[in-house]
Amino acid sequence: MSPNAAPDTFTSEPGTRTLVHYQVRDGVAYLKLDDPPANTYTHEMMRALDEGILKARFDKEVHVIVLTGAGEKMFCAGANINMLKASDPYFKYFFCLHANETLSRLEQTPKLVIAALNGNTVGGGLEIAMAADLRIARKGGGKVGLPEVTLGVLPGTGGTQRLVRIVGKSRAIELMVTGRLFSFEDALGYGIVDSILEGDDFMGQVHEYARQFCPPNKAAKAVGRIKRAVQSGAEIPFESAMTLERELQQQLFQSDDAKEGLAAYVEKRTPHFTAK
Repeated sequence: MSPNAAPDTFTSEPGTRTLVHYQVRDGVAYLKLDDPPANTYTHEMMRALDEGILKARFDKEVHVIVLTGAGEKMFCAGANINMLKASDPYFKYFFCLHANETLSRLEQTPKLVIAALNGNTVGGGLEIAMAADLRIARKGGGKVGLPEVTLGVLPGTGGTQRLVRIVGKSRAIELMVTGRLFSFEDALGYGIVDSILEGDDFMGQVHEYARQFCPPNKAAKAVGRIKRAVQSGAEIPFESAMTLERELQQQLFQSDDAKEGLAAYVEKRTPHFTAK
């Protein structure tokens, strides 16, 4: 897709509103959740998000994926409560299973994923954000938290497992059993948010940040393999992870970008990467 092309939109049923907007600009694929007022997700939205993730995976011109929410107040407030209230336990189980599979697919995609937190990021919204590799927040944009305990349930879209891997066991338990909401600044201190951006053009700043990981600026294939080594390696025994690292490195040794990077270093010039 060219930078000026019209965005793709994803819906799960004909005639329904667009729940996830998909657009590619300068090698960056944007997936925007859109269901006002809180961008809560239903099974239909999660299916649309899944479709967008797969589209970005297969697009050779996409090197970075950015997730964000429509509007200025909400990234995502989690699962749609009215949908859950009207559903039986059988549906709820498979709804959660598919959501877990979707976020795992996002996490395992060998392309850098950035969550651009434009507003409140709570419940399942934070669970979506934690499946990204990096989380960038808009200063003063909203609150963060996993308040599911106030509904008598637990964070069931990977929240209990991803949060503990980010902040550690005791902090994760404290945040989830109290269900308290906290600022982006506190989230930065906990390591949940990686950076906070100031200014009027938040998404413009996010775009410039994401572009640095695309060719010709960075070897995008190396960026993706670094992600894969960390994401997969962290979940397997150390020796197996070292084997994975060597195999990924061997793939990169055979790439054009590795040849260009080494040549540029020897020739004392700036490398020009092509993601090949």
